[in-house]
Amino acid sequence: NALNRHNSTQHTVFGVRYHAMEERANLMNMMKLSIKTLIQSALSLGRTLDSDFPPLQQFFVVLEHCLKHGLKVKKTFIGQNKSFFGPLELVEKLCPEASDIATSVKNLPELKTAVGRGRAWLYLALMQKKLADYLKVLLDHKHLLSEFYEPDALMMEEEGAVIVGLLVGLNVIDANLCLKGEDLDSQVKIKFKYNRDGGITAVLDQKHYVEELNRHLSCTVADLQNKIDCLEKTNSKLQEELAAATDRIGSLQEEQQQLKQQNELIRERSEKSVEVTKEDTKVELDTYRQSRQGLDEMYSDVWKQLKEEKKIRLELEKELELQIGMKTEMEIAMKLLEKDTHEKQDTLVALRQQLEEVKAINLQMFHKSQNAECSLQQKTEAISSFEEKTNEMMSSMKQMEERLQHAEKARQAAEERCNKMKQDSTLEKELKSEKEQRQTLQRELHQEKDATSLLKTELEQMEGLKKELRKLQDEKQQLEKVCEEQEQALQEMGLHLSQSKLKMEDIKEVNKALKGHTWLKDDEATHCKQCEKEFSISRRKHHCRNCGDIFCNTCSSNELALPSYPKPVRVCDTCHTLLLQRCSSNSS
Repeated sequence: NALNRHNSTQHTVFGVRYHAMEERANLMNMMKLSIKTLIQSALSLGRTLDSDFPPLQQFFVVLEHCLKHGLKVKKTFIGQNKSFFGPLELVEKLCPEASDIATSVKNLPELKTAVGRGRAWLYLALMQKKLADYLKVLLDHKHLLSEFYEPDALMMEEEGAVIVGLLVGLNVIDANLCLKGEDLDSQVKIKFKYNRDGGITAVLDQKHYVEELNRHLSCTVADLQNKIDCLEKTNSKLQEELAAATDRIGSLQEEQQQLKQQNELIRERSEKSVEVTKEDTKVELDTYRQSRQGLDEMYSDVWKQLKEEKKIRLELEKELELQIGMKTEMEIAMKLLEKDTHEKQDTLVALRQQLEEVKAINLQMFHKSQNAECSLQQKTEAISSFEEKTNEMMSSMKQMEERLQHAEKARQAAEERCNKMKQDSTLEKELKSEKEQRQTLQRELHQEKDATSLLKTELEQMEGLKKELRKLQDEKQQLEKVCEEQEQALQEMGLHLSQSKLKMEDIKEVNKALKGHTWLKDDEATHCKQCEKEFSISRRKHHCRNCGDIFCNTCSSNELALPSYPKPVRVCDTCHTLLLQRCSSNSS
């Protein structure tokens, strides 16, 4: 019985929907035909259309049916009201351009019914050529149309959008329609005109129109029959699915009972596991408390470390302020160092030139020393040979002197013999021979004396050469000393230059780190940077000439001579101590 009721309700719902679909399709087809005939007849006529034009009257009748399709019945004090003028009134709110039509319709005194007002509104919209635009605005706001139409109405479905698209073609037509209250309030009647021969022109048009309608209706009937067959098939399938669903419900109930039993077993097991977990949690709680105590101790230690780090941070901030104060000094020192480096570079160039000259002189001296050494070796060799000769001459001289002495002794003895033996002739012969020997000895003596004089002159020359050699050796030693001194000076200059370059790089790095330090403006400071007291008329502002910050009189009472200022200027306490430390370190 339930299934039959369900099927019957489904059939009724399908029947209602099918009926609404059929009505929408018929109305859409009629609208297509009426618009087509209206445009063709208007173009063939070639003039503005009157309200008595039959295709135009047919068009308005079909349009009224389309607008009335699916209208909700509104209850009033007089009775039930069902008019399509209600949704048309919304156009005035949605589109301000339609306000002229609404006011002109309301101002017509002869109109008494809402249907007449609706027809007058449609006439005016067609004459303005904005009928399609106004209806499109309505379709764009379907949530407002739902107050007036059922969900299955033509204006709520896709067919309404199709009809609005067809109405755009009516912008080609020019119409001049008469708005009479009696005609608009009454039922529309299509009038036919006969020509002189008795032929009915309008009847032929109506016949074609009815034939087209019959053709479309036969097509829709065939479509509906097919849809009914499809619905019957789907109905049989649904019944089979319902039987399968009932079988599935029975199996699911059995599974539910099994699941209940399993659920009870799981519940018992879970209760046991809960007891075990409670015991475990108690043990874990004890361990957690112990670990919590250890963590508290660690936290206290970490807190102490944090305090110490805060102190260190404050000290570092103070040091940073000092370094910022040093920035101007560093910049001045940078400039001075750059000047020194330029000067030292110039001196280096001059020293290099001198070095090259000294090297050239050294080369010349080296060549001279080599030549002198070669000549020295030759002269030493000659001296050694002369010394050997002199030694030989001396030995020969000694021998000659000994011979002389022996000769004198022999002469004396000979003279004595001569004196003794004058008487003997033999003695005279011996004397002659001895005289001859004496003469030869005297000649040899003269020759040896000449040789000794030559050797003496050579010895004097050798002593002069020795003196020259000593002078050359002294000059060589002096030049070596000068070379060593110049090399030491060059090494010292290179070390000094490397140190100055390193200082320059350090100063550049410090300068990079201290960039961004500017002279603080008077408007930016309201409190002293050191004591943090507020400035007033009695407590005035003073700039530190070293760091550029603003201090009170008590915190900047010191004065010091800076490189950038020739005279002693005002400096804050921190810069004063820092500069004094630096001066002491430089002096040490």
